[in-house]
Amino acid sequence: MARLKKQKELKRNHHIMLRLNDTEYDIVTENAQTANLSVAEYARKQVMNQRITMKYEVVADVPELKKLISEFGKIGSNLNQIAKYFNQGGIHSQEMRAAINQCITELYEMKYKVTKMAGNFHGDTETHSE
Repeated sequence: MARLKKQKELKRNHHIMLRLNDTEYDIVTENAQTANLSVAEYARKQVMNQRITMKYEVVADVPELKKLISEFGKIGSNLNQIAKYFNQGGIHSQEMRAAINQCITELYEMKYKVTKMAGNFHGDTETHSE
């Protein structure tokens, strides 16, 4: 089957010549790939000030992060069990209060670890002024 011809007003007949150095071209190409667009379509949207949705996939293979994610999963499971207990008419007891407080404590400890790790990834370091 033959390809349908575009309507005359939809055809792109005009060319704009643009020269980029290697770094600029790499940036534009990477941004186009991230937006799941061709380089031409990406450039066209940029020139016409159209909205471009960038999609980033962050992949970190850091053992500390894997451990924290695992711990978050365990705490989430514990909290779900506590919620189920109360939703099924469970009585609020000292034991249950202790379990809730333990989960909250673990969450705050992990929040501290994550914040510290994020600072290390961004190159933030504590400075001491004398």
